[in-house]
Amino acid sequence: MKIAHIISIGNELLIGDTVNTNASWIGRSLTESGFEVERVFTIPDNYDLIRQHIKQSLEYSDFTVVTGGLGPTHDDITKKVVTDIFECDLVEDSEVMSYIEKIFKSRGFHLSQSNREQALVPSACDVLFNKQGTAPGMWFELNGKYLAVLPGVPYEMQYLMTNQVYPKLQSVFTDVEVWVTEYFKTAGIPESTLSDQIGSLDEFLTNGIGVAFLPNPGGVTIRISASGSSRNDAEQRLAKLRNLLETKIGHYLYGKGKELSLADVVGKLLKEKNFTIATAESCTGGFISNEITDIPGSSEYLNGGVVAYSNQSKTKMLGVDPAIINKHGAVSKEVALQMAKGVAEHFDSSIGVSTTGIAGPGGGTEEKPVGLVWMGFWIKGKHFALKAMFSKDRNLNKQRTSMVVLETVRRELLEIPNYPYELKPYNP
Repeated sequence: MKIAHIISIGNELLIGDTVNTNASWIGRSLTESGFEVERVFTIPDNYDLIRQHIKQSLEYSDFTVVTGGLGPTHDDITKKVVTDIFECDLVEDSEVMSYIEKIFKSRGFHLSQSNREQALVPSACDVLFNKQGTAPGMWFELNGKYLAVLPGVPYEMQYLMTNQVYPKLQSVFTDVEVWVTEYFKTAGIPESTLSDQIGSLDEFLTNGIGVAFLPNPGGVTIRISASGSSRNDAEQRLAKLRNLLETKIGHYLYGKGKELSLADVVGKLLKEKNFTIATAESCTGGFISNEITDIPGSSEYLNGGVVAYSNQSKTKMLGVDPAIINKHGAVSKEVALQMAKGVAEHFDSSIGVSTTGIAGPGGGTEEKPVGLVWMGFWIKGKHFALKAMFSKDRNLNKQRTSMVVLETVRRELLEIPNYPYELKPYNP
């Protein structure tokens, strides 16, 4: 297996101003392409450190990818470092220069000398043309070792890796094994319970197959991977494990695919059944409608949504009885039920969902602590609510509530009898 190193450059990464998503994206992508990612470095905009790490990686790895430090400001020194390492000069790339001029002209911006210098590239490199920005990438070779130097902007880096770097890697590393990775998305079951339900996987792990449980607020993703001489060979090695997981996970499995979301699955079911949905959100503040509208084409089934935060908005916009709020409080089964029915009727929808809770970190009482959430459902005349106790973390509570609501809708549409997290349904 070929060894890869990743070097991320930038003071902002070390002090926490910017989250280093590049390293995780590249690491996952290289692993799926058959490389063993042996080391990941995050270093500051320091000439000596950049030089030291690149030279070491060129010595100990087959392929090194560097991101960051290619911009037009004073702290962008990566290009200077690699120029010195390869003992070459900077030369202007006419294609890059023409592209930069075109971009600035179309935007009506002044083209400064610093921007012009982005078209300067080391003479020893192959230029990786960047159609997503003004900083080109660079490809170097030294004694059978390869180096890609890319911008730190995530979408620019991803474009260059996908369209420029991987074709080169495939041409120079023809003996890299093919890796196949599959993702199983689950909801409504904790990681430990899911692991117990699946049982021992030792026979697969000792056979060189990788299995990982990846929990998140929306559920647990199971990643499985295997290598082979061809894609078909690798897929065949995964076949037995794939079948086992599908059988053991059962209705907790809502789909497969790294990018698949629960909102995507719910949207497809709504379209298949010709149903529409409306949302009434208090503690989630529009999180559910945001998840739904992240899916292209969601206008076909989302009729509308309301963020009804105050009691007044609940009564005026959703028809919640003020006497019910006075008697039971805004965070209650009764209010959640009326919100769900009210929003369904207001937007003439097949389904109405609602959320009302104590998101935190303050506002809780002994009777209604932080993390208490009521979720209401009106689904073709079926009326019920779910009660959950989540955490003291505000953002986490919003995410978990949203995912439980979407998972409940999925189960109702598929007529799966039990509810996520084994929550008990409360009827009016």
